[in-house]
Amino acid sequence: MIPDFLEYLELERNCSEHTVRAYGRDLAAFAEFRTASGSNDQNLHDIDSLLVRSFVASLNQRRLARRTQGRHLSALRGLFRYACLMGRMQSNPAESVPTPKVEKTLPRHLRPGEIEALLEAPAGREGPLGLRDRSLLELLYASGLRVGELVALNWRDIDLGARVLRVVGKGDRERMTPFGEPAEKALRQWLDAWEDVFRRRDSDEEQHLEPVFLNRDGGRLSARSVRRIIDRYVEETAQAAGAHPHALRHSFATHLLESGADLRSIQELLGHASLSTTQRYTHVDTGRLLKVYRESHPRAKGA
Repeated sequence: MIPDFLEYLELERNCSEHTVRAYGRDLAAFAEFRTASGSNDQNLHDIDSLLVRSFVASLNQRRLARRTQGRHLSALRGLFRYACLMGRMQSNPAESVPTPKVEKTLPRHLRPGEIEALLEAPAGREGPLGLRDRSLLELLYASGLRVGELVALNWRDIDLGARVLRVVGKGDRERMTPFGEPAEKALRQWLDAWEDVFRRRDSDEEQHLEPVFLNRDGGRLSARSVRRIIDRYVEETAQAAGAHPHALRHSFATHLLESGADLRSIQELLGHASLSTTQRYTHVDTGRLLKVYRESHPRAKGA
């Protein structure tokens, strides 16, 4: 059942390779737990909420982080939901098991000065890879793309003239995302280098069908490589740790909100299914909230 479910996630739900691997590890841990408890791992009918609670308790005893425990539980819910869909189970025994509470923290984001320093950092790297890195950073910040969406881009997905790109995000949801002039300029410079140095001249594919971001060997850049690239420039610019690729996405949303964009529009740009998810991506400092309140609320005089 687990291999079928993982294939379903990849092919039908369009989940990333990272997500599929993580779910596979979590479900394998549950299978080992069932075996250790004497259960037949081929029989789904003996799985109940008590067994699931016992499994989560075992994760807690191993002192795994609550977020990790919640991910294991989410994997089980997905598996059992799929089993119900396939007629292998009558109900989902993980639905009634509460998710371990995780302390809410604001995601890391970069201030405008930090962003500028990070975007300028690739200027010190000579050659086409420096142009690649600059266009990569500019596009991440200009569009708010997830890293998985960024590395999946092909040239056919980008309209440089209109400064807009097409991306397929989570849940196979397609959206159009605009970007600004600095990102367009950086992408055009990278495209020139791409055509001169990296284009697969022995390929029958048209250029617009090929990956935008390549590694030094000409293959598609991986999400892990993007993390290494950003870590490198964070270190070079002596910025605080935590400026991972997702921090550029957080910064994109936060700076839009601070400049007056509404949450619904930001939700569409980020490709979020839920507005509550968008709210977690944005930062509004207390001082700005107080200023807006004092200037806007009729009963705020003297507040």
